Amino acid sequence: MSEKTFVHILDSTLRDGSHALSHQFTAEQVAKVAKGLDDAGVEMIEVSHGDGLGGSTVTYGFSKQAELELLKAASSVIKKGKLAVLLLPGIGTKEDLKMAADCGAKVAQIATHVTEADVSEQHIGLAKKMGMETIGMLMLSHMASPEKLVEQGKIMEAAGADVVLVTDSAGALMPHTVKERVAALRAALKIGIGFHGHNNLSLAVANSVVAIEEGARWLDACTCGLGAGSGNTPTEVLVAVLNKLGYETGIDLWKIMDTAEEVVRPIMPKPVRIGKASLTMGYAGVYSSFLLHADKAAQQFGVDARDILVELGRRKVVGGQEDMIVEVAMELAEKKKHAAA
Repeated sequence: MSEKTFVHILDSTLRDGSHALSHQFTAEQVAKVAKGLDDAGVEMIEVSHGDGLGGSTVTYGFSKQAELELLKAASSVIKKGKLAVLLLPGIGTKEDLKMAADCGAKVAQIATHVTEADVSEQHIGLAKKMGMETIGMLMLSHMASPEKLVEQGKIMEAAGADVVLVTDSAGALMPHTVKERVAALRAALKIGIGFHGHNNLSLAVANSVVAIEEGARWLDACTCGLGAGSGNTPTEVLVAVLNKLGYETGIDLWKIMDTAEEVVRPIMPKPVRIGKASLTMGYAGVYSSFLLHADKAAQQFGVDARDILVELGRRKVVGGQEDMIVEVAMELAEKKKHAAA
């Protein structure tokens, strides 16, 4: 490679990582992490409730501090990078997006289920109208064929998105299935292609590399891997791997390592690891943010969280259907009761 190819990195520690902290980030923590990421040269720093703008509700869990305060805290310390936010139509509103833009957000990730890109059109349009770089995320991409992803990616492209991400929300994609999806989008779309990986099957970094080799140039990652389920592609590891492969990210490897060890790791309630429940999520193809909800339901009804997750996977439950977790747990408890009678 005679000239280094640039790969755009969006660090989602302060958004996807919010799931792992039950959305309890403080403004002080957000400012400290955002400053560390910015000093390290991270191009895009995402800050939102784990389920995106407007996610602080009884359904998804209340944030410790208001989103406005967290965004302002991040914006006050980001000098070189760009503040990014996530919005899921149906959870976040146009007013939420305008609020984020007023706080200095320059990048908007608009996410929908992989078959529902049409619900993103208005929000992508608004983000573009406000001058934001706009990234469409097709969540739970493992649930759709490459052909379906192309169909949905074209909807986001037509709405004005600058980039479309293959989003492995369940950490369920295998390397060859990442390759098929990225290649199909690359062949059919004129805009940028990216990848968002979770580590439930310990494939997040490997799948990110496969995506890059197929032409993706935008990658999501989280420092220390702090994210939902078994966490995300660890930013510091990804940077090291891309450096070795000859790609440019603009991120200083030593500084991102320091931010990981000295800033992010001390605020993590527990190490990100592949436990039996999060491994089951990748195995069964279940949305990674369901992990804490499934653990809680398992304890409440005395059933195995893995059985809940497998059943959710069988029913193809998607984000926004968190109420199904309790329903499934109750059904399993009832079956267990009858079996013991």
